[in-house]
Amino acid sequence: MVCKNTICLWYDGTALDAAKFYAETFPDSAVGAVHRAPGDYPAGKQGDVLTVEFTVMGIPCLGLNGGPAFKHNEAFSFQVATDNQAETDRLWNAIVGNGGQESACGWCKDKWGLSWQITPRALTAAIADPDRAAAKRTFEAMMGMRKIDIAAIEAARRG
Repeated sequence: MVCKNTICLWYDGTALDAAKFYAETFPDSAVGAVHRAPGDYPAGKQGDVLTVEFTVMGIPCLGLNGGPAFKHNEAFSFQVATDNQAETDRLWNAIVGNGGQESACGWCKDKWGLSWQITPRALTAAIADPDRAAAKRTFEAMMGMRKIDIAAIEAARRG
């Protein structure tokens, strides 16, 4: 890997599957080198996929097949800024529809337990509106949502 700082994500034998899914789902994403274990290790055998180099939307990542000891949680997430409802729907549906799980306020988890925030730019702009009443209405609307509905966000912003 050329990058000095890389996000390392822990998987239980499924790092290559996850990397392929991310590469197929998100723009500017790809699977790079796949490294196999030179010997047996606690979570696998010699020749098993040990690490996978990949990028997610231009961000360098390393998938480590470290075993079941550590799970992903909401303390780490990828936040994806979307430009419209079609992009929001496509990404949300790809994650949730592939064994993932919905959460609140634009958050969801993929089937590997990694958290994603699918965040329309319209939501970010509305919550930062200098009209604090409009921002509050937007925030309150978002709090009742799972996947973000841009039309409902814009309606709340307008009042």
